[in-house]
Order: sequence, then structure tokens, then C-alpha cells
Amino acid sequence: MTTPDPSPTRGYTASKDQLLARLRRVEGQVRGIGKMVEDDRYCIDVLTQISAIQAALDKVALGLLDGHARHCMHEGAAEGRADEMATEMMAAVGRLMKRG
Repeated sequence: MTTPDPSPTRGYTASKDQLLARLRRVEGQVRGIGKMVEDDRYCIDVLTQISAIQAALDKVALGLLDGHARHCMHEGAAEGRADEMATEMMAAVGRLMKRG
């Protein structure tokens, strides 16, 4: 009898440390915006920083999508779930593209 793997391999497993570091930087940027607002900084400067955070999160999201396409969808196709996985991924892309 085999026991299930407690931590499954995900599309981002190989780059998990980089992903976490990038997310920590984004977290710091968000805290920085809070400080900017507390300090009554110029609106455009705050908006510029928000734009930078959105770009950083978009880069994280694209990396996750890439890993999903290369790893998770590959596994799903091997299990006969290619159409289901493609539909799921395209729904995620649609949510990412929907802004404002």
C-alpha cells in the first residue's frame, strides 16, 4: 500500500522560492503605498506605485499560467482531462484580463 504524496507537485514547484520572493516584494510595495497615503504623498505618485504593483502581479500570474500550461495541463492530458483543463485555464485567463 502506498501513501499519497503530502505535497503534490504543482506547475510552480520548481520556482516556488522565486515566486514567494516576488510576492514578498509586492507585499512590501503595498505597505509602501499605505505609507505614502499616510504621508499625504502626491496622488500621481501613489497611482504610479499602484501601476507598478499591478504589473508585478501580472508577471506573477503569467508565470503561474506558464507553469500550469507546461505541467498541470500536461498531467491532465495524460489523464484524459485535456478539454476540462483547457476550459479551466481559459476561465482563469478571462478573470485575469477582466479589470476595472
